[in-house]
Amino acid sequence: MDADTLRSLQAPIKDRYRNAPDSAVVTLRARGSLDDTAIACKVETGRALAVAGLHPATGGSGAELCSGDMLLEALVACAGVTLKAVSTALAIPLKSGTVSAEGDLDFRGTLGVDKEAPVGFRQIRLRFDVDTDVPQDKLDQLLKLTERYCVVYQTIKNGPKVSVSMVRV
Repeated sequence: MDADTLRSLQAPIKDRYRNAPDSAVVTLRARGSLDDTAIACKVETGRALAVAGLHPATGGSGAELCSGDMLLEALVACAGVTLKAVSTALAIPLKSGTVSAEGDLDFRGTLGVDKEAPVGFRQIRLRFDVDTDVPQDKLDQLLKLTERYCVVYQTIKNGPKVSVSMVRV
């Protein structure tokens, strides 16, 4: 896909959102069911069923997906797609590239071993390795806009309001 094709694809969508801002608000959903035989949750991904379980550092077997890994995978996926969209829109040619994310967890927090230890990632590092001949100022612009428009990155960085409820069925 080139920049003109992307612009023509997105132009009517952007116009609709400008004219009817409420139409731009979409509720995404995820759903899972608790496994009745293991400490696991079966998550419907829209393409397949993903089974999430405990990380080996908390007693899991490693056979199920770790939700922390899934969070990093979602970040990599979103950042990679955003990078490609921005590079396409700006006509910045990328010969190839990789996106990687790594995060540090202290499992004492989630296991309740140390109440002072945080539950969750202490730090997440997102990295893009790209093969391109464009000057550094173009790469800087590409990175800045990728950060700005990556939904998962912005969600992690800015910590949206989250509500939790439990209902008896």
